[in-house]
Amino acid sequence: MNRDVEYKYLLDHSDLFLSLPLYFYIMSIHIEAKQGEIADFVLLPGDPLRAKYIADNLLTEAVCYNNVRGMLGYTGYFNGKRVSVQGTGMGLPSHMIYATELINDYKVKTLIRIGTCGGLLEEIKLRDVVIAISASTDSSAVGRYFQGMTFAPTASFRLVQLAVANAAKMNMPVEVGNILSSDLFYHFSEEGDAYELWRRYGTLAVEMESAGLYMLASRLGIEALSLLTVSDHLLTGEHVSAEERQLNFTNMTKLALSLAE
Repeated sequence: MNRDVEYKYLLDHSDLFLSLPLYFYIMSIHIEAKQGEIADFVLLPGDPLRAKYIADNLLTEAVCYNNVRGMLGYTGYFNGKRVSVQGTGMGLPSHMIYATELINDYKVKTLIRIGTCGGLLEEIKLRDVVIAISASTDSSAVGRYFQGMTFAPTASFRLVQLAVANAAKMNMPVEVGNILSSDLFYHFSEEGDAYELWRRYGTLAVEMESAGLYMLASRLGIEALSLLTVSDHLLTGEHVSAEERQLNFTNMTKLALSLAE
């Protein structure tokens, strides 16, 4: 249907569209989906092209509902269950924009962050899957709400239990524990090891989003969890190839999708 035909169709059927309730048209600032186009269960990769990969390779009947700022979002089915996947960008501020709009404007009930992380401890190995039961942070995006006090951003215990159980059924080893959500990806080498303090307290890995997600989930009354694959190791300097990164990400995503009910 070309543009002129589309306009003629809209004019010819204007009475139908005007009869629809107002909420049908309501969109958020950064997501252009209409009400009902996003499932209650949403996966949150940082990279929008990973959202497209999931839609193309793991979902059936996938439909794109968002392309605002190139931050792709899709809804489809996995094993008969309706799920969505929404790119969020990198870092707490960007991630929290999309999480907030999904919760407040689209009434999403479950958000699962899926992404990569850097290993911090010797016992954490490349390709490991980390289930983040909690997320420490150096970000003021969380601390600014608590007037000098400290909040402990924590995952949904039900989702943690279910992820551990489903991983066992899939013969997928997992590491469960605290991670660090950092505002910085790069550090100045002359300032020393940026993560030594966190290692002393048993922090498994570092990424850039989960603490914000967990705080919003606690405040707004939904369930959230982060599943992460170790793509780089900050002690050994090892990293996986791009091909391995995609394979590991796919296996972890299947674990995330298994949490949909």
